[in-house]
Amino acid sequence: MHERSSVAELAMNLRNEIEHYSPGGKLPSSRTWVERYRVSPVTVSRALARLAAEGLVVTRPGAGAFRAGPRPAGASAAPGDTSWQEVALSAEAAGDAVPRSVDASGVLVTLAAPPPGVIEFNGGYLHPGLQPERALAAALARAGRRPGAWGRPPSEGLPELREWFARGLGGTLGPADVLVTAGGQSALTTAVRALAPPGAPVLVESPTYPGMLAIARAAGVRPVPVPADAQGVRTELLADAFRATGARVFVCQPLFQNPTGAVLAPARRAEVLRIAREAGAFVIEDDFARRLVHADAGPLPGPLAADDRDGVVVHVGSLTKIASPSLRVGMLAARGPVLERLRAIHVVDNFFVPRPLQEAALELVGSPAWNRHLRSVAAELHTRRDTMAAALRLRLPGLALPHIPSGGHHLWLRLPDGTDESALLSAALRAGVAVAPGRPYFCAEPPAAHVRLSFAGVAGAAEIAEGVERLRAACAEVLGG
Repeated sequence: MHERSSVAELAMNLRNEIEHYSPGGKLPSSRTWVERYRVSPVTVSRALARLAAEGLVVTRPGAGAFRAGPRPAGASAAPGDTSWQEVALSAEAAGDAVPRSVDASGVLVTLAAPPPGVIEFNGGYLHPGLQPERALAAALARAGRRPGAWGRPPSEGLPELREWFARGLGGTLGPADVLVTAGGQSALTTAVRALAPPGAPVLVESPTYPGMLAIARAAGVRPVPVPADAQGVRTELLADAFRATGARVFVCQPLFQNPTGAVLAPARRAEVLRIAREAGAFVIEDDFARRLVHADAGPLPGPLAADDRDGVVVHVGSLTKIASPSLRVGMLAARGPVLERLRAIHVVDNFFVPRPLQEAALELVGSPAWNRHLRSVAAELHTRRDTMAAALRLRLPGLALPHIPSGGHHLWLRLPDGTDESALLSAALRAGVAVAPGRPYFCAEPPAAHVRLSFAGVAGAAEIAEGVERLRAACAEVLGG
């Protein structure tokens, strides 16, 4: 069971228990809760913190936890009138050309923890059992002992970490061309803001990562879809889109694209660079899944940045997906005057990435455990992908699975024509499985209903099989049969 599920269940049990104590009464010790519920001290601490945040428990260092007393008179008075904010926040009132409201639902669906007992096919990160937790803990401990580890780092990032990132870029970009960022999402945000002024069009693959669409809308730019197929973005339509819109930015994921899992075909790689160069445009390359390769993938193509001599590509990479959601260390790489703009926006937004986190990242990737972790994840993702694909074909043959990726952590399924995505998601939750809807992956009307199923965020093959069985029950409810 996930730690966060254990915390939620314990908090629910403790809410019932504290009803038996008088306001101000002392609660049993943490050790008592540990023994009674067979959970870790950390789980007890987090559950009590949750109850304290709800105003049900008061903790006093050195004394223990107590049931909170009654709230003072007036504490639950009705809040003031905040309706004025609707006017203040509206784009029309401010005279803005681009609406400022941001729909983050496509991102939140992969970040939100489902209720206890629900199988997570909607996640965006590795299950704790796949994360290198021991190696991370050891790396963080070693990093904390390094001289100057708690001092201010260079705003561009530690030189050694920039050099490590640069080594993966095929020799066309060096350490001086790399900025260390607070994860891939931060890097993408910086790149979009640097390259596209508010109101400008930005070309994106269709479908594409919902976080990218949220970034675009938050920056006030207009995402314009360019259809993609099993070989990546359709380059003839990309050229048309540049001509029709005058866009100066194209965002793509050439390797194990999210959500389709497609790899950009070799002939199209050269075309993307040529088309962008002729349009006087940048290509933001989101290389998020390079280290999520499966064991059967074979040799991988290099980054687009490795084929770029003219500064067309702004490259984004990250350690977060392959290591831990909390290791928010990523990178931006670019050549030419654009690097200064990227650096300026990065500094204004973040100052710098905390040095202990950068030092820990260096310790991790420099340890013998790193390559062992990469091999282990590659083998496990391969097994899980095959397990999920086989279960879907056997139990849900009516769902189209057009592509089996050789990297990444999910499968992209097309639902039968006329399927109500929202109804299926609700039915799936009732059946005990959370899936990601397809609608947020499109910035225009989608051609069909889809769902994305992640096989990386669950405990293993048994949970995958059970999750598919629960999804089958949901499909039977919504689709019949």
